[in-house]
Amino acid sequence: MTKPAYIGPPVGIIGNGPVGQTTALLLARWGIPVALLDTRHDRDAVGSKAICQQRDVLDIWSSVGAGAIAADGLTWTTARTFYRDEELSSWSFVDPGHSPLPAFVNISQCHSEQILDSLIAAQPLIDVRWGHDVTAIEQEGDHIWLACATSAGDVEVPVAYAVACAGARGDRVRRLLGVSFDGQSFDDLFLICDIRADLPGWESERRFYFDPACNPGRQVLIHPCPDSMFRIDWQVPADFDLDAEIAQGRLDARIRQIVGDRPYEIVWQSVYRFHSRCVDRMRVGRVLLAGDCAHLVAPFGARGLNAGVADAENAAWKLAFVLHGWAPGALLDSYADERLAAAHENLEITNRTMRFLVPHNEIERNARYRVLEEARAAPEARDRVDSGRFAEPFWYIDSTLTTPSPARRFAGRPPRGTMPAVVPGVLVPDGPVAVADRPDVVRLRQLVRDGLLALTTEGVDAAETAVTLKEATRAPTRVLRLADIDRDGVITAALEARPNETWLIRPDGHVAAVLEFAAAADLSAAVGRALAEVH
Repeated sequence: MTKPAYIGPPVGIIGNGPVGQTTALLLARWGIPVALLDTRHDRDAVGSKAICQQRDVLDIWSSVGAGAIAADGLTWTTARTFYRDEELSSWSFVDPGHSPLPAFVNISQCHSEQILDSLIAAQPLIDVRWGHDVTAIEQEGDHIWLACATSAGDVEVPVAYAVACAGARGDRVRRLLGVSFDGQSFDDLFLICDIRADLPGWESERRFYFDPACNPGRQVLIHPCPDSMFRIDWQVPADFDLDAEIAQGRLDARIRQIVGDRPYEIVWQSVYRFHSRCVDRMRVGRVLLAGDCAHLVAPFGARGLNAGVADAENAAWKLAFVLHGWAPGALLDSYADERLAAAHENLEITNRTMRFLVPHNEIERNARYRVLEEARAAPEARDRVDSGRFAEPFWYIDSTLTTPSPARRFAGRPPRGTMPAVVPGVLVPDGPVAVADRPDVVRLRQLVRDGLLALTTEGVDAAETAVTLKEATRAPTRVLRLADIDRDGVITAALEARPNETWLIRPDGHVAAVLEFAAAADLSAAVGRALAEVH
């Protein structure tokens, strides 16, 4: 899968946060130069910010050399939910493919940014420009002109495409692009503290408390982090005053109610109001919007940064395919469709959680109280207790790039912590593989990011499949017999693969098609559809 050199203007990325960093590194991996712009003059390493990173995001970061994020993070495996002092439920994540990556790690956003910064510094295709405040975006033909205010004066940065990763405060960028950012802000505040303390037995658990004695009528969430750090979130009233809380000793009292008499150190503290907002479109001409610049969700379920990194990967491979001439510009329409659908799903899930956590009226408060009381005595009622459904990849079942399979239909959202059966549109499970000419590859997801991958099962001529792919597209392709790479049968079992099947997998690991007894014309059509060349 040798990739030709790209000769042309860079892709401009507006915003050097983790979503912008990831987009830049992924584009550089495809051989695309990047101008990475940020209005700040340096990195602001303050607080833990987004801490909870999901396995599939760790995999994306690993693909650009940032495996240290998973290695440095604290792996947690169990989510516990309590009502007052009684545990209602606990559950762990199920991995059908046996990936070596953990289901989740907790690590501060600042630490992740440092790791990504070091990779960017070593990447000659990425030109980082701090202190570049984008004041105008002019699209003209096959170029964009990004007007920037800098300390040295105004400059213009010509780019082929742009990805707006300007974050939650990217109001000017959204205004320049003419997109709306409708939604709501929640009245209640949330107090967040990073503390360093020794809490034995809590190192691998996320704990969520409804109506605890230390915060009656509201919630407390506790996440473990590396280096004996814990992040504690308290729901607090809308008129909460942090300065008064500290001055009057109430903050110490709050923390003592959780850690007891143990010594602790406050590393960071802040108060947030959560928002639920989304742009009306994620593509404006040659500009794609990604991350918090495009969508804001409440943090319960860790669907903010995790969704933003998925935006980055979706945008990067599609921009690379268009710029290399492997796919038409229409492929970028699918970015807008797929990731806007993902944003809407995240909003629907997190809004439902917030309605349970922060009831709007007496009727909703009473309904929540009844659910929690029922859950104490009836295990079957515990599924109705909503403390946040954790981040999971969005499944592109209805995407125009996906070829449906009559034999493999999506059965709907699976129980929390589990993955659906693998059908077209679903992210392929990870797991161990052995590839004769790639000793560096030890798991399936490492194979998918170099182009279009076809896996064939018994009864399919892999050589003929390879010829068909080469004739169908100029994009990099590879065909492998599943039996040759899946020595232990883990991938075959996870896919529930059957004889006479061809599995076509996109560069982001999502299954584009599962074809049974596929004729060359059927495979060619699936390839064309996956690259927005046919519908």
